[in-house]
Amino acid sequence: MPDLVLETACSGTVAGVDEAGRGPWAGPVVAAAAVLDTRRLDPALAAAINDSKALKPAQREAVLPQILTCADISVGMATVEEIDALNILAATMLAMRRAVEGLAARPANALVDGNRAPDLPCAVQTVVKGDTLSLSIAAASIAAKVHRDALMAELSRVHPVYGWERNAGYGTRQHREALELHGITVHHRRSFAPIARLIR
Repeated sequence: MPDLVLETACSGTVAGVDEAGRGPWAGPVVAAAAVLDTRRLDPALAAAINDSKALKPAQREAVLPQILTCADISVGMATVEEIDALNILAATMLAMRRAVEGLAARPANALVDGNRAPDLPCAVQTVVKGDTLSLSIAAASIAAKVHRDALMAELSRVHPVYGWERNAGYGTRQHREALELHGITVHHRRSFAPIARLIR
């Protein structure tokens, strides 16, 4: 379970940073930055915060409002156009920077999930599998996932055949079959191979 060991090892405020949506064929990539106020962090809430992938959608949606009572959360995105122009890794780094820059106050440190460090206006420490080790990163992972899932569900109302409200833009069977029948939308990532093959 994630804890605050990495945060307490840092001097000054710490933002956990994580992303959602690097792999899908459609939609933006979303990052979140989370600065927890440990003085207001209830132990029961701390126990409920986990890697977003380990939580069911209802659990993520239930815990996020509680996190917001004791954390500064900022969400940043990179659009489909930016993903296609820059590549998904660079677009993810851009979304992370936007998330950190959107915080109410600049943190002294950022704990970033993964092994690639974005260009941030503070000290950066990358943490492989950070969403399972750091409470701040886990909180950010929940915020990013809930925000992106809600966005994809909203887009699905306009483009219902792809099942984005369930698959969040990933290449599921329904998504693949809908692409064959209906083609691509403005929300599809043209630089991703499965989409690029359809527009040749």
